[in-house]
This record gives sequence, structure tokens and C-alpha cells, in this order.
Amino acid sequence: MAQVRSLKIQSRERTGTGGARATRRQGLIPGVVYGGKDKPASIAIETRELEKAMTGGRFTSSLFEVELSGAKTRVVPRAVQFDPVTDRPVHFDLFRLETGSKVSLFIPVTFVNHEASPGLKRGGVLNIVRHEVELTCPVDNIPSEIIGDLTGLGMTDSLHISAFKLPEGVNPAIQGRDFTVATISPPAVMTDEGPAEGEGAEGAAAAPAAGAKAPAAGAKAPAAGAKAAPAAAAPAKKK
Repeated sequence: MAQVRSLKIQSRERTGTGGARATRRQGLIPGVVYGGKDKPASIAIETRELEKAMTGGRFTSSLFEVELSGAKTRVVPRAVQFDPVTDRPVHFDLFRLETGSKVSLFIPVTFVNHEASPGLKRGGVLNIVRHEVELTCPVDNIPSEIIGDLTGLGMTDSLHISAFKLPEGVNPAIQGRDFTVATISPPAVMTDEGPAEGEGAEGAAAAPAAGAKAPAAGAKAPAAGAKAAPAAAAPAKKK
């Protein structure tokens, strides 16, 4: 079962844009709680309290218990709006969880038995396609995580949602498709680049020796079969 944490909220009387601004001037963040048989209620929360609850991520998949008008209610956050400049929260929504109802949540995936996977033993890499899976859960049986067993998975094998043992009454939100949650991928192989085609030892021998001068630009190559010109004779010495 997922852990239920406490969240301190308070009622607010003023609604609308003006009421929300007045709430923020008091150092509070306006919000609303809705869902179930009761009417939506305007609420507020201290900035520090909301930011503390959001620490660690998965805020919109966590369960909270709030007290409103003297009654305790379980809720799940549905949305948080942020200021585009300061990136601070400016509004939030909570959804009531009534007994006997169902709710769709993103539940994290945990993988076990890495050492029992032949593919991982051979150097394969666990490629996680979905770190979280959206599940439809009874509000009284919401799992904190689902377990993916890697036992027996070889290279290029996949772990589909059908391989997971889900709690009673819990089903994937995506129906009619056995989607992939993780795969065992072959390791990336790094190879040194060899010489280009035709550039072996023979190619190297054909190259001019180091320090040799290149022929002058525009010089014509000797005609085929032509004899090489004799070397210039040294000037005769005077007697």
C-alpha cells in the first residue's frame, strides 16, 4: 500500500482572481479540493508546507490526508501551477478519494534479480522504457510500486506489462495493448578506425618521402616512353 502523508491546509473565503491574489499577499498559496459527492472547496496552504510536500518528486502520485471543516479526507494532488518567471507554485488542485472509488495514478517501477538475467551477465544494458506506469487503482489498494522481475531475460528480450503481478483490482490505464516496460539492450561497442580502403602498406610506399619537394605548379609530366633528360654538365675549368 502507498504511504499516506499529512498535508496541512486551511479554508479560504474569498474566491476568484482577486481572492487568489489576496491569499498570495498573505504568504499562502491558493488551491481547490474537488471530486466525490461534496462540492469543490477553496483552500490555501503555506508556501513552505507545499514545497516540503513536493520535495523528492512524484507529488501528483502521492496520497495525502487533509483536514477540512473538521473532517479528515484522503486526497491526491492533481495539478500545480507555477509562476513562469520565479518558478514558484501559485496554485494547486487536490482530488478527493472516496471509499469504493478508483483513481488513475502513475506508479513507479522497481526492477529486481539483475544477477539472474543472462543478458545482463553478458554485458547487456537494462533500458527502462517506462520508469512509471499509469494504473487504475481502488483508493483502498494503491500500490507504492510495481516490481519487474528480470530473471531469465536474455539479450534483446523485453519485459512487458503482462509480466507484472499487479495487486487485486489494479489494472493498467492503457487497455488492449501489452506495452513494453523495459528491454535488455546489447552493449555499445567502440572500435578504432583503421586505414581507409587502399591506404595499406603499398599506399604508404607510393607516397613521397618526407621532405621531398612537390613538382612545380603547372609542370607537365614527361610523355610516355620519353627518356629522362641528361643531367646538366658542369662548366669546364679554364686552363
